[in-house]
Amino acid sequence: MRRRTVTAGNLEEILEATAPAPGSEQAAATPAAPASPASRGDHGLRTEFEFELPRGYVDDEGTVHRHGSMRLATARDELRPQIDLRVKENPAYLSVVLLSQVITRIGSITDVHAGIVERMYATDVAFLQDFYRRVNSEGHTRAAVTCPHCEGGFEVDLSGGRLGES
Repeated sequence: MRRRTVTAGNLEEILEATAPAPGSEQAAATPAAPASPASRGDHGLRTEFEFELPRGYVDDEGTVHRHGSMRLATARDELRPQIDLRVKENPAYLSVVLLSQVITRIGSITDVHAGIVERMYATDVAFLQDFYRRVNSEGHTRAAVTCPHCEGGFEVDLSGGRLGES
């Protein structure tokens, strides 16, 4: 087996070369008869998770954006930052690039890129890193906590919500 070095320039070429043929996608996408939810693969898999940032992203106009959503990461999302020159120069930049790929929305901003994640407060980036880990490793946004007064254990949903809900 021959090793091949992947660069940012030829990643898309390799991904296109290994993608299924367009005809096979078309045939698979248009079944002859209506499919049941189970046969479509729709098993209630949740792929997008809402969150509320602790501080919020402040845009150039001074608007604070706190609510957003993050989708599940794919293998491509995890591989693409490895060839990013910014990550090669500074490995700590990996989380910035990775988060910018999986965050689908922050407030009214739908074009989330690395520059936006760079300008977030450190508390929000730490929150998003933990949120990413929970969503992609554990499949949910709940965390077990213990009350410091009564020592009682309970779960909270880290995705946020109205005041007093999380």
